[in-house]
Amino acid sequence: MKFLIVAVLITTVAAVPSSYKSYEKTYEKDYKYPEITVTGQSDERNVDGSGKWNYAQSDYTTREEAQEQKKFTVTTVDDYGKEYTAEVFGNTNKGSSYWVSPEGEKFTLTWAADNAGFQPKGDHLPVAPVHVYELPVAPVHEYVLPVAPVHEYELPVAPVHIPFNGKGFKIY
Repeated sequence: MKFLIVAVLITTVAAVPSSYKSYEKTYEKDYKYPEITVTGQSDERNVDGSGKWNYAQSDYTTREEAQEQKKFTVTTVDDYGKEYTAEVFGNTNKGSSYWVSPEGEKFTLTWAADNAGFQPKGDHLPVAPVHVYELPVAPVHEYVLPVAPVHEYELPVAPVHIPFNGKGFKIY
């Protein structure tokens, strides 16, 4: 009987309509997205592995990127701790992107990716807080450390008895 009451209660709660708007109600069937077109584009690839490309759109979004192939010196360590140095080819990239948010906020992002890693820059990116503090210093105790006492005494020496025969010779 209890199971039946709990089942009916759960079914009733599940059947109540939600007060949240569904995705379809937010964007009605007649909603038209703005027409975004590409207004400019270029792409240049070179035999040496370098290249540049960019594009611009009608919603003021732009992006450009350039890459070069470089020779890097890489140091690796094997399982036994021995270091190996090798020269490898890799890409270095630089680029920027610009867009406007739906709220009208303008964003610019620039980046570089090379042997120092990926380095993005932009006013909208969070910055780690700078902590200014002094390192704690161990307290200084000004007292004289105790010194173990020095005992000044002569060690006892066992008497040596060597019998002589009166003429200066040892007697065995």
